[in-house]
Amino acid sequence: MPIPIKNEAEIKAMREGGKILANLLEEIRLRAKVGVSTYELDEFAEKFIKRHGATPGFKGYKGFPATLCTTIDEEVVHGIPDKNRYLKEGDLFTVDCGVIYEGLYTDAARSMGIGKISNEKEKLIETAKIALKEAIRVAKPGTRVGKIGETIEKIVKKAGFKIIKDLTGHGIGKNLHEDPIILNYKNNDDPSDPILKPGMTMAIEPIFTTGIGKIKEAEDKWTLVTIDKEPSVQEENTILITQKNNEILTCI
Repeated sequence: MPIPIKNEAEIKAMREGGKILANLLEEIRLRAKVGVSTYELDEFAEKFIKRHGATPGFKGYKGFPATLCTTIDEEVVHGIPDKNRYLKEGDLFTVDCGVIYEGLYTDAARSMGIGKISNEKEKLIETAKIALKEAIRVAKPGTRVGKIGETIEKIVKKAGFKIIKDLTGHGIGKNLHEDPIILNYKNNDDPSDPILKPGMTMAIEPIFTTGIGKIKEAEDKWTLVTIDKEPSVQEENTILITQKNNEILTCI
């Protein structure tokens, strides 16, 4: 299936949605303190998105019950906010969110430390930021999609961490998940690796752990956790491939 190319009206809508999402995530960062519940953050996020003329992108998607995905430490993705889940000192907290604006999706995630965190968790977060930045740097017209994953894997491996290979980035736009699939590691077995072209939009999201990189489904049937209970990290932005480079749509 061909990778969707966005027109000017669609790009404009994604820019606006991306700004709303970027500002929301910054507000969440400011509010994510010891003693705050993940449910409280979710309530704030839904009101913020609606107040800005947009719609939560995750709520109701395949039955997901919340606006935010909130995960802590060994929880990797798709965590459900909970009234009884309070952030505590030392947590590695990740918030992932999608926004729909004028029918177009944007998607982004941020990992952060709550209070004072371990040096290992600090390194996880810093490595994720570097990996995302460098992956976006290589995402230009004429570059193969696989270069993104190769770049991420190289940085993560050098830092001593393990890619969670079951989870990937993705194209995005009229749907939350579109082609292409964006691996977080080098794939030597794909001779048909697509080439990036202007107008493509995608969510790049390094996801990795201090452990062995294997995950399982939690009891809630949504949250994915590391099987060895090692902490994980996720950092994500939606980008647009432009005529000569790229544009980060979910950045303030």
